[in-house]
Amino acid sequence: MNSVENGKDFEQFRDELDAVERRIAGEIDPGARALVVAGAVFVLLLSLVLPHAGDARGFDVLLGTEAGRVEHIGLPSRLFVWLVVIFGVGFSLLALMTRRWVLAWIAVAGSAVASVFGVLSIWHRQTPGLGNYVGAGPGLGLIIGTVAIVVLTFHWIRVVWSRTALQLEAEEQRRIAAAQAEDDDRRRLTGE
Repeated sequence: MNSVENGKDFEQFRDELDAVERRIAGEIDPGARALVVAGAVFVLLLSLVLPHAGDARGFDVLLGTEAGRVEHIGLPSRLFVWLVVIFGVGFSLLALMTRRWVLAWIAVAGSAVASVFGVLSIWHRQTPGLGNYVGAGPGLGLIIGTVAIVVLTFHWIRVVWSRTALQLEAEEQRRIAAAQAEDDDRRRLTGE
């Protein structure tokens, strides 16, 4: 079989190889970090049961109950809790179950924004309000939730930037095939 026939055989399977490589590239393998991520999600859920400020628990902040109004829960705390539920819990669990790279990136982006709002919420609870109103400071749930979302963000970043062995192998095979095709083209053009 000459190099032209080999090239045709390879071209026949190129689309299939590209589809497999795209599918592999869209997957994550969190490995042992999956336990850390799952633990951080559990801690985030636990932080919603604990007090965020005074008598207002995380679920009071989330649902906008009377306890949250009495404690003068501000916008940073409400945004923080919603971001925790949507990205820290929701997208993190989806990404862990489906192992999809896109969902993991959404989880890391939302968790990073939630981390900022968590720190801002703690600062906001320590700052006097309008008319020098001084409410309850940051509660245990708010502090634990902020630390958990920062830990979750760190580990999601490590997961989405790591490459699996399968991805590295597919990339290597692609490089070898491209080098072989380039070599075949060179030989065909030079008449070797």
